[in-house]
Amino acid sequence: MEELAQAAVPADELAPLLARVRAYNPNADLELIRRVYDFSARVHGEQKRVSGEPYVTHPLNVAMIAAELKLDVASIVAALLHDVVEDTATPLEEVRARFGDEVAQLVDGLTKVSKITFQSHAEKQAENFRKMIIAMSRDIRVVLIKLADRLHNMRTLESLPPDRQQEISRETIEIYAPIAHRLGIYWLKSELEDHAFRYLNPSSYSTLKAFVAKTRKEREEYIRDVIAILSRRLEESGVKAEVTGRPKHFFSIHSKMQELALSFDQIYDLVAFRIIVATVRECYEALGVVHANWKPVPGRFKDYIALPKANMYQSLHSTLIGPRGQRMEVQIRTREMHEVAEEGIAAHWSYKEGARAKEIKDTERFAWLRRLIEWQQNLKDPQEFLSTVKDDLFPEEVFVFTPKGDVLDFPQGATIIDFAYRIHSQVGAHLSGARVNGRMVPLRYRMRSGDTVEVITSERQTPGKDWANFCVTARAKSRIRQWLRTQQAERSREMGLQLLERELEPLHLSVAQLRSAKRLEPVLKEFSQRDIDSLLAAIGYGIVTPGQVLAKTLNPDELKLYREGKAAPPAPAVPARERAEKAARKAASGAVVVSGIGDVLVRFARCCSPLPGEAITGFITRGRGVTVHVASCQHALNTDPQRRVPVVWKDGEEAPRPIRLEVLCIDQPGLLAAMTKTIASAGVNISTAEVKTRGSDGRALSIFEVSISSARQLNMLMNAIGAIDGVMRVSRIGYQSASRDE
Repeated sequence: MEELAQAAVPADELAPLLARVRAYNPNADLELIRRVYDFSARVHGEQKRVSGEPYVTHPLNVAMIAAELKLDVASIVAALLHDVVEDTATPLEEVRARFGDEVAQLVDGLTKVSKITFQSHAEKQAENFRKMIIAMSRDIRVVLIKLADRLHNMRTLESLPPDRQQEISRETIEIYAPIAHRLGIYWLKSELEDHAFRYLNPSSYSTLKAFVAKTRKEREEYIRDVIAILSRRLEESGVKAEVTGRPKHFFSIHSKMQELALSFDQIYDLVAFRIIVATVRECYEALGVVHANWKPVPGRFKDYIALPKANMYQSLHSTLIGPRGQRMEVQIRTREMHEVAEEGIAAHWSYKEGARAKEIKDTERFAWLRRLIEWQQNLKDPQEFLSTVKDDLFPEEVFVFTPKGDVLDFPQGATIIDFAYRIHSQVGAHLSGARVNGRMVPLRYRMRSGDTVEVITSERQTPGKDWANFCVTARAKSRIRQWLRTQQAERSREMGLQLLERELEPLHLSVAQLRSAKRLEPVLKEFSQRDIDSLLAAIGYGIVTPGQVLAKTLNPDELKLYREGKAAPPAPAVPARERAEKAARKAASGAVVVSGIGDVLVRFARCCSPLPGEAITGFITRGRGVTVHVASCQHALNTDPQRRVPVVWKDGEEAPRPIRLEVLCIDQPGLLAAMTKTIASAGVNISTAEVKTRGSDGRALSIFEVSISSARQLNMLMNAIGAIDGVMRVSRIGYQSASRDE
């Protein structure tokens, strides 16, 4: 091997990393880390980050975060090398030859998807996430390093343009922060959320930051007082404990304000207190002391010691009315529980554990990961996989019992349908009823922690179309959709067969005759169908017309007879409303290009009203052509993936479209005038405006219908309205009358 050149960054830059690794792993191979750092600095050479810094500072900082997670040397090395295969001319085999198989496999798992051509950014994001999950299943360290990579990117996001900041922040808050939560690394989750919040809602972030800074002195005094009182009361009761207090992070405060529609001055519990004791028995003793001194808030106590979370998090949580009448949250745990709570799964995957994930004996802590792997194997559509995983990364869980006493965990809001599909797919498919705690309940019953659930099945029962609306787990949704797709495909095939038979009847031909003569096979490729049954199903769906198929199948004489017998009748008079709808569809057809389907009607979904510049997806609707949704629209995500088609905006298309904005604000004089003035100043026309005051809490809700030409114009307008003093929230909403495009 050639000698390594001088590192692009001085070697003393490496000292903090080596010190941090040595602190928790005295036997670490620090010389290997030095060699890898030098190699990374050399191959990245003169590469710069957007900020102008040498590129090697990024992998170095990622390695520092990995060391903060106390990962093993192989993980630190992989963090230093995580971009060399993708961003330099270094092949993976060279990494393997220099640093071994284990490091090479970690680097390979971390290398981004770059050699696959995707039809859209949304599909690339979905497929990239799927690849990460697969790599994670092979070695959990991959996702830990990936999270470290994302955290450093979020810390240095200010150098990127605003559109990239928003895009990366949205992906962070939808995917990476929930994964960090699932892994139990709460400090990392909180920091990811705060950085994303800063870029996704800059006005609310800066206002909240200013408010928290203004009350800092008072809050610090309150923390000191409560810690002193708690420490004294625990000592008097004979409980040895360490008591700390910490402010809640910005995104957590913002989420609570949004959820409860509170203003800044109504948020009191900005602080959480933590009591760390030696044993589980002392946890409950400390809880008794706390409850004896302050009144607990009903329904705000959770025992995660008796029923740990899926990521093995354990603690007692209680919200109380503390000193000065303010709410405060108290968490009580042992030192070992605290280590797991701080480091999450990394506490079980530190340098002490050795090599690979398969060596972890306690497989229960990876149960949720196994479910992710199962979903990615069953869901072939990357975007459907992404949406179902998002649905299942819930922060809260409920724990229910089977009749045999086994404990199962579910996301908050899970129903009897989720329970049945968790037991077995066939149990779910034939679910007809259920008893909870011995009492009959409907299938849409939302389970509560402590429920004992017994399901009843019947061979005659099959999934209903609305079942997917009453469940929240990815497993249940995917199984229901799979069953409905199978049934729908069969019905569509029968319908397509009937339609084609009807067209062939005047020619004294049948589909069976065309099949036996193998006259349909040559046109399959023309219509992108794998076999004749799928072609018939496409006719039944309305993707392909019988006339299109026959035009490619019949010989000239048959085609002449077919056309002579199909003279078009005179067009009936079209009502004015239908003419208007047809004009709107024509305008939509001119704005959007549908991949793989020619001469098709296109209309925009009213549930999300897509705008030029937004990622979009198409959905084939029976008899109504293609309906275009925003790619993230929940209605679109719930549709059958087989009926989705790729769509893109035509270049330069910016026709104004009606959009509804909902503004929650303080009810004060002049605020409505300020909002309408801001909208007018942005060059946006207001079609309708509706204002409702809520006298009980001093707030007002305004709904504006405005004409917007692009996603960029909408974002600028929403930011401008959100910056008005007194405005608490600006959100885009759909039309309540919008129908589901089934």
